[in-house]
Amino acid sequence: MAFADTFKALSDPIRREILIMLRNGRMSAGEIGSHFSMTGATISYHLSQLKKADLIYEAKEKNYIYYSLNTSVFEQMMMWFAQFTFSEGEVKDEKILSD
Repeated sequence: MAFADTFKALSDPIRREILIMLRNGRMSAGEIGSHFSMTGATISYHLSQLKKADLIYEAKEKNYIYYSLNTSVFEQMMMWFAQFTFSEGEVKDEKILSD
């Protein structure tokens, strides 16, 4: 996973909003676009950035493309972030060292 692409994609509030919307299940580009006052091309750009970061994936059905969250990337990110948390014992040790 390329964290640079992931963090770049997450840096935009519109893309974060799209991800929140997709928590409830898959949506078409039209359904996503109906929640924003921007052009279809702009929505397409945001979706392509999310796909590039592997945060979403698309599935084609008949004349529609549906977008869904790629939860495995979120799980990988959470595991990466988890290395920065402290256990209870480590917090006590850190407090003793800083006193």
